Amino acid sequence: MSSLTPRERFDRSIKALFDEVLVLGSMVEQAVLESIDVLARRDLDAAHALYRRDELINQKRYQIEKDVLTLIATQQPMARDLRILSAVLEIITELERMGDYGKGIAKITILMGDEPVDIPIADLRRMAEQGLDMLHRALGAFIDRDDQTARSIPKEDDQIDALYNHIYREAIAQIVKEPAANVDQGNYIIWAAHNLERMADRVTNICERIVFVVTGEMREMDVTDDELYPRAA
Repeated sequence: MSSLTPRERFDRSIKALFDEVLVLGSMVEQAVLESIDVLARRDLDAAHALYRRDELINQKRYQIEKDVLTLIATQQPMARDLRILSAVLEIITELERMGDYGKGIAKITILMGDEPVDIPIADLRRMAEQGLDMLHRALGAFIDRDDQTARSIPKEDDQIDALYNHIYREAIAQIVKEPAANVDQGNYIIWAAHNLERMADRVTNICERIVFVVTGEMREMDVTDDELYPRAA
C-alpha cells in the first residue's frame, strides 16, 4: 500500500506531465531543425519521411491531453493546479502546431523537387535556431515557474521578425531579377520563413501562459505583431 498522501501523488502526476511536455518539445525541436536540413540538402526521401512522422507529434499531444483530463476528472485539483493543467493543454497545442510548421517546410522541399535553388536559405537556419532557443528556454521557464524569464523571451521576437524581413526582401529581389527562374522558389522560401516567424509567435503564447500560471494574470505580451505579409496557417 502506498504511503504517499493524495497531494504527493498529485504532485508526482504533475511532474510526469511536465516530463511528457518536455518530450513533446524535444520532438518538435528535432522536426523543425530537420526540416531545415532536409530543405538545404533537397533530400526528398527524408522530406517525405519527416512529413509522415508528424503523426507521432500529434499522437503525443493527444496522449498528454488525455492524461490532463484524467487528472482533472479524478483528483479534484485546486485553483492553482487548474491553472497549471490548463497551461499544459495550451502549451501542447502550441507545440503541436509548431510541429506542423516543420511538416510544412518538409512539404515545401517536396514541392520544390530537385530543381536548383538560386535563392540563399542560410538565414532560415538562423531563424529556426533562434526560435527554437526561445522555445527551449520558455519550456524551462514553465517547469521552473519562472515568470521573469517568460516575460523577457517575447522581446526577442523582433530579431526573428528582422530575419524574416531580410529573407523576404532577398527573395523578392531575386524574383524581380529573374522572374521565370525564381518566382516559384522565392515563394517557397518566403512560405518557409512565414512558418518560422509564426513559430516564434507561438513561443510568445506559451510565455503568456507561464505568467498566468505564476501570477494568475492573463494578458497579452506587448510584442509588435506584424501583419504586413500573409502568413502560413
